[in-house]
Amino acid sequence: MEKVQLPSSDNSEKGSVSGMLATEGARRATPVASMPRGGDSTVSSPPDPEVPEKNTRRKYTTKFKLQILAKADACTQPGQLGALLRSEGLYSSNVTAWRRQREQGIINAMAPKKRGRKPSEKNPLTSKVAQLEKENRRLQQKLTRAELIIDAQKKMSEILGITQNLNNSEEIK
Repeated sequence: MEKVQLPSSDNSEKGSVSGMLATEGARRATPVASMPRGGDSTVSSPPDPEVPEKNTRRKYTTKFKLQILAKADACTQPGQLGALLRSEGLYSSNVTAWRRQREQGIINAMAPKKRGRKPSEKNPLTSKVAQLEKENRRLQQKLTRAELIIDAQKKMSEILGITQNLNNSEEIK
């Protein structure tokens, strides 16, 4: 590579970085503006390291949405709708969603929607099912007691030698 001497813009800095030999095509460092001297009050403080808090989600009233839709529907010339959106700080997707809501005719569609998990609808048969399950358990316990009593009666009759007149078709087991 061929060594080239860079021209010096300041003659008083002979022997400084600008006067050194550099390779061809090398870039010089960007000049740094000097800091103000003296007791100048224009010295800016370092930037605040705090992270700004997140902006709140914008919520629009039904009245505002309908006003914007009326203005948007009145736009006939090319570029008018874009100018309206820029002046109001809105996106075209807002207007599209609001038009769809208006066309669906849903009364509460224009109001801001609550975010998050939707509450689950309670099944109207839940209480009836719980009541029937409780009754089923009660009847099963009653049946178990009745079977124990019947078994005890059979054993007592065998011990005492009393014959029972049960047919096979009448027997539960």
